[in-house]
Amino acid sequence: MSVIKCIGILTSGGDAPGMNAAIRAVTRSAIYNGIEVKGIYHGYRGLISGEIKPFKTENVSNIIQQGGTILKTARCKEFQTTEGRKLAYETLRSEGIDALVVIGGDGSLTGARVFAQEFDYPIIGLPGTIDNDLYGTDLTIGYDTALNTIMEAVDKIRDTASSHERLFFIEVMGRDAGFLALNGAIATGCEAAIIPEISTEIDQLKELVENGFRKSKNSSIVLVAESPTTGGAMQLAERVKNEYPQYDVRVTILGHIQRGGSPSAQDRILASRLGAAAIDALLEGQRNVMVGIRNDEIVYVPFSKAVKQDKPINRELLDTLRRLSI
Repeated sequence: MSVIKCIGILTSGGDAPGMNAAIRAVTRSAIYNGIEVKGIYHGYRGLISGEIKPFKTENVSNIIQQGGTILKTARCKEFQTTEGRKLAYETLRSEGIDALVVIGGDGSLTGARVFAQEFDYPIIGLPGTIDNDLYGTDLTIGYDTALNTIMEAVDKIRDTASSHERLFFIEVMGRDAGFLALNGAIATGCEAAIIPEISTEIDQLKELVENGFRKSKNSSIVLVAESPTTGGAMQLAERVKNEYPQYDVRVTILGHIQRGGSPSAQDRILASRLGAAAIDALLEGQRNVMVGIRNDEIVYVPFSKAVKQDKPINRELLDTLRRLSI
């Protein structure tokens, strides 16, 4: 096994609050262990075009509290091709980078897995996504902050909703995963959450209308995951207008507000722990693993598991929400 003298770090895919805290932790932990660090800008695209600069301790000063990512991020079609990945590998060789730390979600870690296999190259992944949908880790960087953003937004909408007798659909992120919708609904006392995980099992809208809307309630708020499976809030509102015209429906799409903002304490601590652990993993000779957290312990999850297996939703939470929304 070759000794790692220099690492590269990049953020890829959708940004998430806490990514900067992770960049800081990886950089400082590497320097502490005598390893050089190079920051790669604009994700895999920067790896192909060579947007790379050396990182010192001061490059990551005063960033732990900032949302977004100082390394910027981009989606990169070229990296999905064999030629693109070959160019990326050549950049790494010419820059003298011996290993890579990739902070991102499902798509980013899928790219890392393919690249690592093709070139037998050491990569450590960190789970940076607000969706919390990576298998093998209890939490992903950015999830807690996004959940708090949703909570604050829904609280404000409830103030206006209770002034009118209306049914509010609030769409939150989570393309293939209902974690934000389900836990957001519990945190804000919503009537229901419509999530992709159970869309194929039951007609969630029908169940909601037929069991729901107690006469004692003057307004109802439902969180909807923005998924092709659920149809999203607009499609559901359209259905209500057609099938249950007696309800006055309003739709709010929270959109990119959920990605932004200063990371919560939990996200800063999680990102710091995972970032430091990424360097430990490289020093231990680990490769092609995502560093995660399970039961408050650091774990290494092979890329193949992290991106290929679906993370199950906790069914007890659905039951809790159902019982509390009477």
